Amino acid sequence: MSELSKMRNIGISAHIDSGKTTLSERILFYSNRIHAIHEVRGKDGVGATMDSMELERERGITIASAATNVTWKGHPINVIDTPGHVDFTIEVERSLRVLDGAVLVLCSVAGVQSQSITVDRQMKRYKVPRIAFINKCDRTGANPFRVKQQLVDKLGLNAVLMQIPIGLEDRLEGVVDLVTMKAIYFDGDDGVSLRYAEIPAELLDVATEKREEMLDSISLFSDELMEAMLEENVTEELIYAAVRKGTIALELVPVLMGSAYKNKGIQPLLDAVIGYLPNPTEVTNTALDLDNNEEVVTLKSDESFPPVLLGFKLEDGQYGQLTYIRIYQGKIKKGDELINTRSRKKFKVGRLVRMHAASMEDIVEAGCGDIAALFGIECASGDTFCHPSLNYSLTSMFVPKPVISLSINPVDKKSADNMAKALNRFSKEDPTFNTYVDQESNQTIIQGMGELHLEVYVERMRREYKADVVTDKPEVAYREAISQRAEFNYTHKKQTGGSGQYARVAGYIEPIEDSEDAKEYEFIDNIKGGVIPTEYIPSCDKGFNLAIKKGAQLGFPIVGVRAVINDGAYHPVDSSDQAFQTAALSAFRDVYDRAKPIILEPIMKVSVEGPTEFQGNIFGSINQRRGIIVSSTEDGASCTVDADVPLSEMFGYSTVLRSLTQGKAEFTMELSKYSKVPNSVSEELKKNYEEKKRKEQAK
Repeated sequence: MSELSKMRNIGISAHIDSGKTTLSERILFYSNRIHAIHEVRGKDGVGATMDSMELERERGITIASAATNVTWKGHPINVIDTPGHVDFTIEVERSLRVLDGAVLVLCSVAGVQSQSITVDRQMKRYKVPRIAFINKCDRTGANPFRVKQQLVDKLGLNAVLMQIPIGLEDRLEGVVDLVTMKAIYFDGDDGVSLRYAEIPAELLDVATEKREEMLDSISLFSDELMEAMLEENVTEELIYAAVRKGTIALELVPVLMGSAYKNKGIQPLLDAVIGYLPNPTEVTNTALDLDNNEEVVTLKSDESFPPVLLGFKLEDGQYGQLTYIRIYQGKIKKGDELINTRSRKKFKVGRLVRMHAASMEDIVEAGCGDIAALFGIECASGDTFCHPSLNYSLTSMFVPKPVISLSINPVDKKSADNMAKALNRFSKEDPTFNTYVDQESNQTIIQGMGELHLEVYVERMRREYKADVVTDKPEVAYREAISQRAEFNYTHKKQTGGSGQYARVAGYIEPIEDSEDAKEYEFIDNIKGGVIPTEYIPSCDKGFNLAIKKGAQLGFPIVGVRAVINDGAYHPVDSSDQAFQTAALSAFRDVYDRAKPIILEPIMKVSVEGPTEFQGNIFGSINQRRGIIVSSTEDGASCTVDADVPLSEMFGYSTVLRSLTQGKAEFTMELSKYSKVPNSVSEELKKNYEEKKRKEQAK
């Protein structure tokens, strides 16, 4: 238990380009995990340790979260570096689900940005205590005091400065620690040696003022500290205890600062991780007891209890499937038997490893609070594993719905096989990446969180699986319909020696009025006097049913049609089930053009949420896409716009919306109804369909 109280599980999260991976690299270096620092876009050709994927190094972004473990002053710390792009939001989501604390990194120039808001929302969802680190204080325009105020105003956090900078921009020398009231300088190669000195005279007044503000804020969490302040007998221990209490209670966010790139401020940040963030025993974790009506059970951070662990991330590596696990209760070692509570399948713990970005080290056992990985387990992301005597399920993580899709086609047979393998792996690893085959167009469709998300997966297919694929925007599922009544009288005759085929059907087709419970197809039998025998009536229905499966204009299904038969004729020998089926099918095709067919397109119910200042931009973007705004509501600083927009106009909208609103707006969409396509669009669609048919015939 004493070891457990020293352990920390932390995540590093932030907006794109705030310096998360650079900070992770420094943490690894100062804790002696690596022996040389490499930059994100590595000029030395190495790249940052935590960005192990080739694509990550090329683009200078983090795509997949990476885990490692370090030791700082005798405290083991599990660190997860997460992506900043909203497209890879599931990586942040699942990391925060298993972490006990987090470091929210902010850029001292840009401050609180759109993804900082998203990450903060995710931290609040999983009740993760956090420390804020204002990075890039060496950049032109750096202002950590403004960023601290944004944490209060924009995120509603009780942010308290624990340090102030000594100089800013290119004159950044170090920081002043407001707890010890000492100046800290980072000397030597790579800022390895810390030098404590008196606070520079010109900063003394500011430091004293900021210390008073800090004490006022944190004294609310400690009566002892409040008394000590009255007696002017404040000790460092009392301050640390009060800050820790407020941070763990999610009511306080200590703010530290520095420059990861210039190697300033990292060691005090590691001290703060140990000093202010909780250990596994200080976090309440619950599970649902499936044998007891899903009753909520509190898990014990104790190794003597039966093990309960969560598989929070899957990765398909060169050695097979790797399952990242977080142990909430008990401990596991090689050879232990566990059960997957979702599939009820038992398995033995085989190879157990501890991750260090892309490399790994074998371990014999993993205890409570540990983040490790298992090999060769059949499971899905978010599965709970526990001792066979238990039937617990840990609450799963929040998985956002995909908002964008692409059609994807392999170039040849070999690529098709490799593409199938890649899609199978990616959809298993990433719950926000979906794939299916469209029944109507027979295209393989992939769905994801944004264009960058899908672009990265397509690129990975080419590199990792040698699958040569072509992407295209998917075909929209149009429908065809008729706009007026038209009569038919069709005779089907065929003589081929022996018994032939004969059937005559007469009647009309008309559009079904568009009411709430309108059917897509209706068949009415108005035959009098047995001109068509009763046994052939269902054959006519079958024939019409076949006819509406594929319209003549675009080849899509025909909807909203009522077919009525009121006359006909038969032959005692030559009439048959097949003859009447063919007669009805041909009659429908014959009359279809006279019923003035129209094309219908899917209309999506789109809901856009964003800051009120961008309301005009949101309206404009919807109007440009043939959209009709249904309603608009304002709630303080944010607004919600509901609109009906054709699906064909929605491709690429997520990227456009982000650029129009500085990445601060998001949207959801679902199918609302089918509506008539404007004539200009309809002509274009027909022209394209004819061209496609000609090409297919030419083949």
